[in-house]
Amino acid sequence: MRTEDVFLFVKRFLIFILASIVFIVILSLPLARGGNKLPQDKLNNITYNMKHDNVVVINEIKVKVYRDKTNKIEEMNLEDYIKGVVASEMPAEFHIEALKAQTVAARTYAVTHIKSLGGSGCSKDKNADICDTVHCQAFMSKNDRMAAWPKDKSNYYWSKIEEAVNLTKGQVLKYNGEVIKGAYYFAISSGKTENVKDVFSAALPYLKSVESPGEEVAPKYKSTSAYSYSKLASIINEYFDKSIVSPSNLKTNIKIKSKTEAGGVKEIQIGSKTLKGSQFRSMLGLNSTHFSINFGKKDIQIVCTGYGHGVGMSQWGANIYAKGGKSYNQILTHYYQGVKIEQIN
Repeated sequence: MRTEDVFLFVKRFLIFILASIVFIVILSLPLARGGNKLPQDKLNNITYNMKHDNVVVINEIKVKVYRDKTNKIEEMNLEDYIKGVVASEMPAEFHIEALKAQTVAARTYAVTHIKSLGGSGCSKDKNADICDTVHCQAFMSKNDRMAAWPKDKSNYYWSKIEEAVNLTKGQVLKYNGEVIKGAYYFAISSGKTENVKDVFSAALPYLKSVESPGEEVAPKYKSTSAYSYSKLASIINEYFDKSIVSPSNLKTNIKIKSKTEAGGVKEIQIGSKTLKGSQFRSMLGLNSTHFSINFGKKDIQIVCTGYGHGVGMSQWGANIYAKGGKSYNQILTHYYQGVKIEQIN
């Protein structure tokens, strides 16, 4: 072999070796930057967040779900669980941006309950992270949910849910760098959401009353419950240790004492007792705390506006905003003040 040929061969060989080393180094950079070495079988489940310089193993996060009907705990991947929540909690015909907003809120709520991530768990079962009822978040399996939808729309609805979950994979709401503890949501507002301190126990800076217009189109925006005087007196007296009202004195013994910034009943006086509006709502099974009481000759009518506790994101409000061109990011940062949407880390 000529000297020139030997030199050319060696040159090409060295270039090949150098290129291989550079290629290997580039592939290893994300893991090196995150400071973690992951097994090969987990590499396909990695989402790398360039902005925040961390590695998120989404599909490896497990959630233990207490199934109320079977009294058993099922363990599943977080993202699969979120699909079942969104499909159960929000109408699938809603705008995709509203579904994406629901997905992030539901994932945030779930993460704060997953004990392996430092969450609180579910009080229904000490070994569960969360349950499948409205005590935590409603959840249905794919098969159960699709069976409940119209056959001609079930595949479309499920693919839409999957799209919303996949497009927001691993995203949660954070305030000052921490996952928020109150990713509450509800069905329909009366035009404004509630300050959390007026409904639940503690104030949270990201759960303040905000405008939520246009929800009059929701089917349960207005509701009326009628009671005979004797029936309402019976319900009230059963709530307390002893009788405090009678059918004949109900009109003079029930008085709304104060209202919230959003217009809901904050306190209501019944005889010598003062109840929170939320307690009165629970006692009667009312749709919301935004109610008025009308004393008629034969019965008492309680008229409610909105549906749900009123704290956090209004689902119908989110859909109205989405139809108006708002993104899921804009929707979430409206209902949860001062938060950022970031990856789980």
